[in-house]
Amino acid sequence: MDRWEGEDGRALARQVLLLSLLPLSCWAASEQVRYSIPEEMEKGSVVGSLAKDLGLNARELAKRNLHAVPVTKLQYFSISGENGNLCVNERIDREEICATAPHCLVTLEVMVENPLDIFHVTVAIEDINDNAPQFFNGNINLETSEVTSPGTRFLLGKADDPDIGMNSVQDYQLSPNQYFTLDVKKSQDANTFADLVLQKPLDRESEQTLHLILTALDGGEPRKTGTAQIWINVTDANDNPPIFSQEVYTVNLRENAPVGSQVLQLVATDNDDGSYAQIRYHFSNIPANAQQNFRIDPISGTITLMGDLDYEETKAYAMTVAAKDGGGLVTHVKVEIKILDENDNYPEVILTSLFSPVPEDSLPGTLIALINVNDKDAGDSGKVACSLRQDLPFKIIRMSNNYYKLLSDGPLDRERTPEYNITVTASDTGSPPLSTYKSILLQVSDVNDNAPAFERPSYSIYVPENNPSGTSVFRVSASDPDMGQNARITYSILTSTIQELPLDHEEEKVHHLILTAYDGGSPVRSGTTEIQISVLDVNDNAPIFSQPLYEVTAREGLSLGTTVVTLNATDLDEGTNRDLRYSFAKSTGSAAEKFHLDENTGEVTLRGKARPFLEKDALRQSLVVLLKDNGQPPLSASVTVTVVLADSIPEVLSDLGGISAPADAQPDLTFYLVLAVAFVSCLFFAFLLVLLALNVHKWRHSRLQDCGNMTSNGVPAPPFVGLDTVRAVLHSYCHEVCLTADSRHSHFHLPKGCSCSTFSKMAHKISCSHFVQSTGGLCGD
Repeated sequence: MDRWEGEDGRALARQVLLLSLLPLSCWAASEQVRYSIPEEMEKGSVVGSLAKDLGLNARELAKRNLHAVPVTKLQYFSISGENGNLCVNERIDREEICATAPHCLVTLEVMVENPLDIFHVTVAIEDINDNAPQFFNGNINLETSEVTSPGTRFLLGKADDPDIGMNSVQDYQLSPNQYFTLDVKKSQDANTFADLVLQKPLDRESEQTLHLILTALDGGEPRKTGTAQIWINVTDANDNPPIFSQEVYTVNLRENAPVGSQVLQLVATDNDDGSYAQIRYHFSNIPANAQQNFRIDPISGTITLMGDLDYEETKAYAMTVAAKDGGGLVTHVKVEIKILDENDNYPEVILTSLFSPVPEDSLPGTLIALINVNDKDAGDSGKVACSLRQDLPFKIIRMSNNYYKLLSDGPLDRERTPEYNITVTASDTGSPPLSTYKSILLQVSDVNDNAPAFERPSYSIYVPENNPSGTSVFRVSASDPDMGQNARITYSILTSTIQELPLDHEEEKVHHLILTAYDGGSPVRSGTTEIQISVLDVNDNAPIFSQPLYEVTAREGLSLGTTVVTLNATDLDEGTNRDLRYSFAKSTGSAAEKFHLDENTGEVTLRGKARPFLEKDALRQSLVVLLKDNGQPPLSASVTVTVVLADSIPEVLSDLGGISAPADAQPDLTFYLVLAVAFVSCLFFAFLLVLLALNVHKWRHSRLQDCGNMTSNGVPAPPFVGLDTVRAVLHSYCHEVCLTADSRHSHFHLPKGCSCSTFSKMAHKISCSHFVQSTGGLCGD
């Protein structure tokens, strides 16, 4: 390190003194580094290798981010980011910074990171002789009587030199003359002043005015000087000068004293009489900063405060007051006014570093901010303590000197409190104490600590069946109190019982699925909800009879109200959609008059008011039953019920006539089946005709005249009236079964090529009119 300069102030070498290295805490340390430089160094001049003095090499320098903390007077210096040198940033004038203070120190704080350290750097600004002595008044006018006794002293005041030490005023010189000499002295405050001493009596008649030159010299190298012109007016005899009551007047004045306050009253007396005893007061030497703050009454000698005082700017004022009598004799006295400090400065709070935003998962003890406090007042009024006003999860701890660190002191939750307005209170210990409040806005950054949550843990919804694929049936949403990517939610189905679309109530009435919501954080968090989907029934199924057609046997002579058949039907729908109603179709015609159909149960009975079956009734009674459900719109189905009048052998033959195609057979298959049956039937009828030809030959002609031409009218199973045995055989083979296009209704037609003529030749008991009435067909060749 450089050596310290000697007291002579002439050496301009720098000196660095590392005072101490004090560990501060587990994360920070404090050191004090001191340099000494002369004032007026050129911009860019190196003060010292700060990085080297702190023990930082080039690699550590880049990593630990050596930088200055922005506090007072930082503008004079800068830190090189390349080599860590502390350099002069602008012109440094010691007199401007420290005035006449014997020691001029500029303090700044330097911070390094990783880990955090605070270093206190003190730069001592050494004075150079860059100012010449200067008299406040370049012309000093004195009056003295010619009878003034030798040895009389005239207080000339002092010259001011902003420099200090040897660079300030060290000596005075007087131009050669025969009357006066100088007596150079030092005051208690180490200031050099000179008194003019009369060496021999004056002779006004020989020399009325004397002109002397007073030279002030400093001790710098090279020496600088300042001069004042002394004009001495020699008056007639006034042999008693004014005399002050004190040699020096000292007064203490509080800095908050109001303007207009009386500071001091000077008292001077003169033993002369008349005009020689009339004294007037005035400032003979007063600093520039005191001229605007003080005024003296020329008659009473009262000094009055005319401006505001500030202890932090000027701690004391020194001035010279002259008392001049009417004869021109002047006496000077020194007045010292000391300013007493008041607690009139609020603490200054400077936020040097703020680590915001802070993650919400930060552990207690996380560094939030670095705070510097300062108070310009002196003594207890300048001592400052910091505290927090609110009950928040933070604490403030003193570091070193005037630094505090703000730490977290509890868990943070961005979703509950996304930001904190932390108020730091800095209070001094003055009387009364003054406080400054500093608000720190701290943002809390988000981490993915919340999982998406649905509004409800489960949902029950109802959806009509048969909705087309892609139909929106329900909307659910999940929320995530996090923000940004951590709150960006996507949905997926975790499990589902839905296998096919669309939904079919008859296949599955209730479906369950589990819906999962994922956020976009890292790691990903998720939440689930269960959705129960109840499939509502719609009327999409027509009723279905248990049989494609019904054929029952009824004996002649059944009692009225007897149950003939009970129809059974089902409907896959539910509720009102499968409330079934039975009714006869209009096409049933007169056959329905003999039967009663219960619309609820499907039970077919003989009508209570209708006559019973008689032998003359048709062998077959065909009924078309229509079945409708109660849906919207209603769906329906129909079935043909054939009631066959059976009696012993005809009953068996009648069963053979019940052969028919299945309800769902194809039309072509039915056609060929009926054609085959018809062909066999015709061969059988031909055989019977040969056997009966001889017995009915005569009877055939008469019956042919009554029958006429008969054709098929589409009745499913045409009944015949005549011989029991023959008619059973005929009706069992002489019919055709056809299905409608929708396979729901059956229609019956007589086959082509099958004639009633053969039967007409044989059935002598059957009347043609009865046959025509029953079948609607024609009998003929």
